Amino acid sequence: MSALPAVLARLDADREGAIQRLFEWVRIPSISTDSAWKADCARAADWLVADLTALGFKTAARPTPGHPIVVGHRQKKGAPHVLFYGHYDVQPVDPLALWETPPFEPRLAEPEPGRTVIMGRGAADDKGQVMTFIEACRSWLAETGDLPVGVTIMVEGEEESGSPNLPPFIEANAQELAADVALVCDTGMWDRGTPAITASLRGLVYVEVKIIAADRDLHSGLFGGAAANPIRVLSKVIAGLHDDNGKVTLPGFYDGVHDLPAQIKAAWAGLDLTAEDFLGQVDLAVPSGERDRLLIEMIQSRPTCDVNGIWGGYQGEGTKTVIASEASAKVSFRLVGDQDPKAIMAAFEAHVRARIPTDCKAEFIRYKGSRAISLDWDMPALAKAESALTEEWGKPAAIIGSGGSIPVVGDFKRTLGIDTLLVGFGLDDDRVHSPNEKYELTSFQKGARSWARILAALGTPRP
Repeated sequence: MSALPAVLARLDADREGAIQRLFEWVRIPSISTDSAWKADCARAADWLVADLTALGFKTAARPTPGHPIVVGHRQKKGAPHVLFYGHYDVQPVDPLALWETPPFEPRLAEPEPGRTVIMGRGAADDKGQVMTFIEACRSWLAETGDLPVGVTIMVEGEEESGSPNLPPFIEANAQELAADVALVCDTGMWDRGTPAITASLRGLVYVEVKIIAADRDLHSGLFGGAAANPIRVLSKVIAGLHDDNGKVTLPGFYDGVHDLPAQIKAAWAGLDLTAEDFLGQVDLAVPSGERDRLLIEMIQSRPTCDVNGIWGGYQGEGTKTVIASEASAKVSFRLVGDQDPKAIMAAFEAHVRARIPTDCKAEFIRYKGSRAISLDWDMPALAKAESALTEEWGKPAAIIGSGGSIPVVGDFKRTLGIDTLLVGFGLDDDRVHSPNEKYELTSFQKGARSWARILAALGTPRP
């Protein structure tokens, strides 16, 4: 800890160098979802290998059936060991015409006086976030010749295409990737001045349902009133998924859902998330979730059911008076606590079958589900990171949940048996996956200082 002030001072002195290194990486168009950019994905991996190797990490770009995974190790005998995860691949840039400047020509911009942002595809998701951690390591190594903890860095190139090759890679290399805790920097802050640790991630069940009635579309003048209309049947199915208070009606749906600890709920209430602030930005005003819950609970710690798409019948211009032969919907459930994805899927299917006429049938396409992930609110590593972030930002770090899912966190828990600290410095307005992606310069610079403090905090020797 005595070296920390010098490490932080070195980070401040090398701010321009850090920006230029990030710019070099962002210039590589590592779009993983399009095979036309395969060589650039390999080039982005090689760039990182060279940078980590120069820092003294034993590093290689490990081949997979898709894009390579970069793995770098630096051991520290007798100290805790951390596994840092990130990704170097980026989203496609379409529609290109909406970009103010070319997406792979990074630049600094001032959207308002006194505020600077880094513009470019990957600036926030996830190259800028990854580099906050690497710059912290760089400063520790330059100042002291060592790191406070042993570090393995694993950066994949397929996160934006669903990480198809990451779980088998982790399983095949579980011994090599062993660590005391995993670190992920692919999340966000509470607001521009308040750091956050994400302590829970919702799980996911996704299913497509098709209701089939007649063997063809029917003339509504001839068959209307007699033939089952699958659109009407499906509408009834969907309408029955919630009660008037916003609760999901599936039997057993709330099995395994736990209330927040009182101190966490009080802390969340103190964050004062209002419908005006949260929903107002999308031109809405009234929360539609469970009426007896805080808005922040609705989006972070409560389970949900949403219809993501619905279709059937004639949708072209003008009129066509038909009764469709089938109607379909895509439905997703966000899970929390110990909810069982298989049980939720079964309950949904039973709900559908109980509400369709005898001469209709239902077909389902079941997508892979994932359980929710929750940290122990009293986990020592979480407390150390919380203290380090509070020191850097000058205000208490928010311990929050995430409404989304990060599947690799589940892989770390199931395969490696380790929990994950999710500490990120993104903001809601960073426009990730959209034209004109940006990353706040403050997030980049104070993010690196934050990781330097967290590494120091985690570096308590094993007893």
